Amino acid sequence: MVLKDITTTFEKGKTNLIIGQSGSGKTVLMKCCIGLLEIDQGDIIFDGLNFSGLSEKRKRITRQEMGMLFQGGALFDSFTVEDNVMFPLNMFTKMSREEKLEKVNTTLKHVNLVNANKKYPSEISGGMTKRVAIARAIALNPKYLFCDEPNSGLDPKTAERIDALISRLTEQFEMTTAINTHDMNSVLQIGQKISYIHEGELWWEGDKDEIMHTDNKELNEFVFATELTRRAK
Repeated sequence: MVLKDITTTFEKGKTNLIIGQSGSGKTVLMKCCIGLLEIDQGDIIFDGLNFSGLSEKRKRITRQEMGMLFQGGALFDSFTVEDNVMFPLNMFTKMSREEKLEKVNTTLKHVNLVNANKKYPSEISGGMTKRVAIARAIALNPKYLFCDEPNSGLDPKTAERIDALISRLTEQFEMTTAINTHDMNSVLQIGQKISYIHEGELWWEGDKDEIMHTDNKELNEFVFATELTRRAK
């Protein structure tokens, strides 16, 4: 999918949701933001710094300010919960083992997980897996948190808890959080800023209150179809 002339701003301390049909370009947009895909033209700006024009060394430094929550969690199966959360600390810090462990335990408390350090991903639920993945994503106290379909594979009640957790952490740590989602529950619960991508273009922007009263034809069709699918489940 080719993105066309998208200009938008993700707001600090808010949950910025990117929505759109499968293949619309929302995942491509997120991958461009974090540097997994190179852009052909335009700029990606982080706090006034043109990320797309940086050297690889400087990009690596900026990436340390980013947390990424992958669809499905993407935990290391052979690592314990503790080791999964510690992974970015091992990669990017010179903390002692004791300092890392203290940071891991503090971070796990932030996501309401205690006494799970020595468990393996195969021993925990889907909701716990997502919380461990969130803990890993915020272990370095990132300025920016990117989430790709955080509610994928979760039941509605667990999905609500994950949404509430991401929203709380965003506000608590004043992160700039961007979330790819097609879950209208997420949109209506935590959509402080919503960007609707249609066929590679930014088609509409607003918040969770405005989205239900828009006269944008394509957005209304997307919202209606998504809501029907949700109710049919």
